[in-house]
Amino acid sequence: MRKAVLALTLGLLAGFAQAQLNYRIPDLPEAASGYQAKPGWLLKRRGVAAANPLASDAGYQVLQAGGTAVDAAIAVQMVLTLVEPQSSGIGGGAFLLHHNSQQLQVFDGRETAPAQATESLFLLNDKPMAFSDAVVGGRSVGVPGLLRMLEKAHQQHGALPWAQLFAPAIALAEEGFPISPRLHALLSADTSLQRDPQAASYFFQADGKPWPVGHRLQNPALASIFKRIALEGANAFYSGDIAQALVDKVQQHPSNPGFLSLQDLQTYQALERDALCFKHASTFSATKYVQVCGVGPPSSGLLTIGQILGMLSSDESNLAPPAVWGERNTLMPTTAWLHNYNEAARLAFADRAQYLGDPAFVSPPAHDWKSLLDNNYLLSRASQIGDRRIPEVSAGSPGGNNHGLAPMPDQTEYGTSHISIVDGLGNTLAMTTTIESGFGARLMVSTENLTGGFLLNNQLTDFSFVPQDELGRPVANRVQAGKRPRSSMSPTLVFAQTEDGARGELLASLGSPGGAMIIHFTAQTLWAMLHWAQDAQQAINLPHSGVTGANAPLLLESGLFTAATLSNLKILGHSVKETDMPSGLQALQRLGTDWFGAADPRREGVVAGD
Repeated sequence: MRKAVLALTLGLLAGFAQAQLNYRIPDLPEAASGYQAKPGWLLKRRGVAAANPLASDAGYQVLQAGGTAVDAAIAVQMVLTLVEPQSSGIGGGAFLLHHNSQQLQVFDGRETAPAQATESLFLLNDKPMAFSDAVVGGRSVGVPGLLRMLEKAHQQHGALPWAQLFAPAIALAEEGFPISPRLHALLSADTSLQRDPQAASYFFQADGKPWPVGHRLQNPALASIFKRIALEGANAFYSGDIAQALVDKVQQHPSNPGFLSLQDLQTYQALERDALCFKHASTFSATKYVQVCGVGPPSSGLLTIGQILGMLSSDESNLAPPAVWGERNTLMPTTAWLHNYNEAARLAFADRAQYLGDPAFVSPPAHDWKSLLDNNYLLSRASQIGDRRIPEVSAGSPGGNNHGLAPMPDQTEYGTSHISIVDGLGNTLAMTTTIESGFGARLMVSTENLTGGFLLNNQLTDFSFVPQDELGRPVANRVQAGKRPRSSMSPTLVFAQTEDGARGELLASLGSPGGAMIIHFTAQTLWAMLHWAQDAQQAINLPHSGVTGANAPLLLESGLFTAATLSNLKILGHSVKETDMPSGLQALQRLGTDWFGAADPRREGVVAGD
């Protein structure tokens, strides 16, 4: 009887939510694959930049119905859980940076390590596991924080009822959405997802091939889960049968079980933190200085970006816009700029590896995370940059203190999606959201024996697999119970700085997916906007470069740099590797009284608004 009453209640709820929002499933143009040039979108008052047209449209419809930026972000994220399952979802976590006329806030929904996790989580016979072996299965799953975070933000900044915000995702899950070329390509390339029976039956045909591009994929299991969460709030996810199904999936994995428990889910807390900002001179903004604001530890994004931009701006030669135009009609960074940028990045990544971790477990150097952004310290670090690649880079000692920590060895990082939103009420946000690797831990959670479900994160592989070095010095980002793994996510808001040094008008919201490369994608976009007179779309279109560790090879985006550039960088001592860099940047930029939206041509994102 209880199930029948619940089913009737959920049915009425879904109908009510859709009626109140008046949600309509949009007609999509035929999906395209590969690089698609985008001109940017001129907006008057509000807009949503997200990684999928269905998600952007859902957020825009929420704004049209009187919703706030946070309301729209919830609708966008639920749709992304369905249509971009490889990158983010309710089985993962996020950082949300929110601004209104009163305050600037960080909402931290980063996953945590289970209570039973130990420093040796990723050691077998005292040796670190192979990354691919650690990812697939329950061992890598952290406690998901996304829904708790969104609920917390909605309680403070929402205008529409929570239940209404799930209407777009419920409708799309029930009626189905067309598989995009990108999703199809990623499914075709993945070799692990079919090991999970639930995921295999949902994403793949009987012959083992993924459903074709354009196939309308329905997810009744996720629709049912969304209805429960819409009705009961986030508690429906963190307790009861959904939580039990999640825990069973993690603990009962046949070859790589994990430690996540019901108690871990029930005790998880999303946190509210102060934003971290740094001052930066700007060549082309309306004010001489801007304030670049983002998320501090456990994210490494804002601090590392601040270090790179600070060191790079110490040499005035780096400020001049390059005059050469390259592939795709974009500016071509010079060899000298690429050298200087990536030497600064190596120095910053060395500090990142040495110092950054969950602030509940790791103290900042010199008692303040901003010691890493101190101008004199950055000038000292930048003085090491010369005409050739520094042979070996190590961390500095801000405040003369390195805490006796060991640097974290380089590890692979993947995944993620980004959302930027401005509403018509003066609220703006930047939210970066992730399940880490493509398709996370390759575990799909479902209830009621329905097809589909949601994927779980592999966020614990963002911890160092090695807890200490040969001298016994601990790694700041080692696994510890209840700890949040270090992240590269860099949701960013840029403000004009007033003459008295206060935070002034909001100028931009931006961020990107891309693992450790998120830092470079965001930093280089900022640099082009602030110093090279590029609008957000032009800046996003620029060719990418970067390093993923202090002494790692220099990565260049495939096919976008000339042979002469590659040769010249090698002459300067760089080990150069070309690779694809599907960044997925999203941005909103103020242009006078209007807004301008931009989406990365490397992925399928768009901007929706008016």
